[in-house]
Amino acid sequence: MQVQHCVAVLTGAGSGIGRALALALAEKQCHLALADLNAEALAETAALARAQGVRVSEHPLDIADRNAVAALPQAIMAEHGQVDLLINNAGVALGGNFDQVSVENFDWLMAINFDAVVTMCRAFLPLLKQRPAARIVNVSSLFGLITPAGQTAYCASKFAVRGFSNALRLELVNSPVGVTVVHPGGIATAIATSARPPEGATEQQMQMKLAQAQKLLRMPPPRAAQIILRGIQKDKARVIVGNDARLLAWLERLMPVNYWRLLPGLATNND
Repeated sequence: MQVQHCVAVLTGAGSGIGRALALALAEKQCHLALADLNAEALAETAALARAQGVRVSEHPLDIADRNAVAALPQAIMAEHGQVDLLINNAGVALGGNFDQVSVENFDWLMAINFDAVVTMCRAFLPLLKQRPAARIVNVSSLFGLITPAGQTAYCASKFAVRGFSNALRLELVNSPVGVTVVHPGGIATAIATSARPPEGATEQQMQMKLAQAQKLLRMPPPRAAQIILRGIQKDKARVIVGNDARLLAWLERLMPVNYWRLLPGLATNND
């Protein structure tokens, strides 16, 4: 896919991988419709992207709000007149074992990480089908490939994104719309610091968990964005980002049940 002069819709554009992807696309002269819940961070990303000389529209959005998502295509078409690329990047995290996670928090995470991906695809697929070549890019996670303890909600959402994307790809095989699913490993974003804590967790426990997570978040977002962008341009069905993700994906395929025996530090959720 050639992204030059295309129009990309990108959620979670205010920070992290989303901001890095916005800037990487802008460098390729791809016009942008950027969405994020944080309007201030969204405006910062938009200003940086406009410096590359592309057309950028800002759409403060709660992607869990189905009515707001349903209205988004019309607003973007009014600004850009077309949509060629949909990147569902926005996501949240939630720590804790299953019995520590409230129903409300579990549903909150699923609404953002999975339900919103489905809603965005449903809203924009008719527009994407009108283009000679278009693509949906759904960001899953390394935890859409492997299943560490303490991540039941997050894994459920990211495995759901993976399964949905793979099935949707097959359904669209005779259409102009391709589907890419992305599995980032440890990317140095704020997802760990912004994660909701489990019920009953102490401050000491949360600081220990945060320190453990931060050690695994190493790859700079701009590097991850370049890998994802190359995958988009090569029409890849799956993009695995980072050596850590590639290694663990390989181990999971080799030992789908027992791979955790080689990873004792990740296999347990020490309190």
